[in-house]
Amino acid sequence: MADEATAPAQLADRKTLSIGEVINNLRADFPDLTVSKVRFLEAQGLISPTRSPSGYRMFGEADVERLRYVLSEQRDHFLPLKVIKSKLTSWDRGEDTATPRDSGPAPEAYFGSAGVSMAVDELCRASGLTREQVDELISQGVLTPLDLPDGRQIFRDEDLAIARSAHRLFARGFEGRHIRSLRLAADREVDLLAQLATPLLRHRNPKNRRRAAELLADGASAGAQLQENLVRARLRRLLEG
Repeated sequence: MADEATAPAQLADRKTLSIGEVINNLRADFPDLTVSKVRFLEAQGLISPTRSPSGYRMFGEADVERLRYVLSEQRDHFLPLKVIKSKLTSWDRGEDTATPRDSGPAPEAYFGSAGVSMAVDELCRASGLTREQVDELISQGVLTPLDLPDGRQIFRDEDLAIARSAHRLFARGFEGRHIRSLRLAADREVDLLAQLATPLLRHRNPKNRRRAAELLADGASAGAQLQENLVRARLRRLLEG
């Protein structure tokens, strides 16, 4: 018996596809799709292609769309198969299975820039920091100026916002090493969000980059809210203790 992936297409119905043809049709969007993956999804009950008299899988248009849906939910929303199967059950009942829109800020607003460009003395005046404090924040990796070809350093939007927050902390008795601890916590959050967005950024097309930007903007916004609420709750307990 021939291997199923290379079996003659449209074995019993000219409108059906073999498993190999299905993979070829979906490869542009899902380059890692394999025969084993399709068989695994069938074994998990997420897809149910019919069989030819010879035992080959035959995929109709609805089967292909169902498979595309499963793969998209895994790739774009990182949903476990159990959740996807539940959503497919709703789909079979004719219920709405659309994934809700992200509730966070639009990427254009979250990552937007006002085009601020200032030298270190201008940053000091705008933030209230001393030159020594700016140097300390740079050494601790809290501020990251842009080095120009002529040797000058400039600071941008995010640097000014960071500098103003750091000024408040310095005024409360924080030192550069304390602020560095907050920077390290931010780095860990960035690493986590980057892991979630990497599957989308791996395929360089505008649609996936947009989805990655939405995920990062919403994830960062929700993470900041979670962090603030956790800190507030714990500080309240400290005051009440």
